[in-house]
Amino acid sequence: MHDSDAPRDTLLIVEDEPKIARLVADYLEGSGFATRHIDHGDQVLPWLNEQAGEERLPALVLLDLMLPGTDGLTLCREIRQRWPGIAIIMLTARVEEVDRLLGLELGADDYICKPFSPREVVARVKAVLRRSQALRDPTAAGGSQLTLDDEGWRALADGQDLGLTAVEYQLLKVMMQAPGRIFTRDQLMDRMYRDHRIVSERTVDSHVKKLRRKIADIWPEREIIRSVYGVGYKYQPEE
Repeated sequence: MHDSDAPRDTLLIVEDEPKIARLVADYLEGSGFATRHIDHGDQVLPWLNEQAGEERLPALVLLDLMLPGTDGLTLCREIRQRWPGIAIIMLTARVEEVDRLLGLELGADDYICKPFSPREVVARVKAVLRRSQALRDPTAAGGSQLTLDDEGWRALADGQDLGLTAVEYQLLKVMMQAPGRIFTRDQLMDRMYRDHRIVSERTVDSHVKKLRRKIADIWPEREIIRSVYGVGYKYQPEE
């Protein structure tokens, strides 16, 4: 186990299989990260509470789905509610689509299916941390910035509030969590309406149209929500 004096470079590995945890930790530490390993779900929230009191929260949690004690999905929900600044990558051997969707809906930034390459884990961790910092820190990169305020359910374009509805905010957040990924209308509906109400594909199109119009009011020459003919939509930030 390793702790770090630089909290943003510390990663928490929550995995009950010691060989997997050690392998992942070795590769992450070889890439310059500090790591901490916890093998029981019930120990995660108390440890995070302790770190929060010392202002030493990890930048990211690699969270196994199936854990003794508190399960990964419950932990994901709790971490996201209590500490929205922590990035989360789910590790899972359950490849059913419903588990993937549920993990992301609960606030995970990404998921990796077992078995996986430790090099892939390192690459995904670096990508999520870059994206997480860009979403939360408008000064992290040059040029125009679109940032999300989870506590206020607001999206800010260069500091200006887009005035989104709750559904529009959720729609934008889902796409921003996976830049370049194409979402079908059905996938977007699953995330926008958690009560599983029956809505038509035209409803999604209507929300996307309104979202684009609000973005265009501030950025008239930028198109960051793009249509993919016959499939759906994707968030494509400008390089």
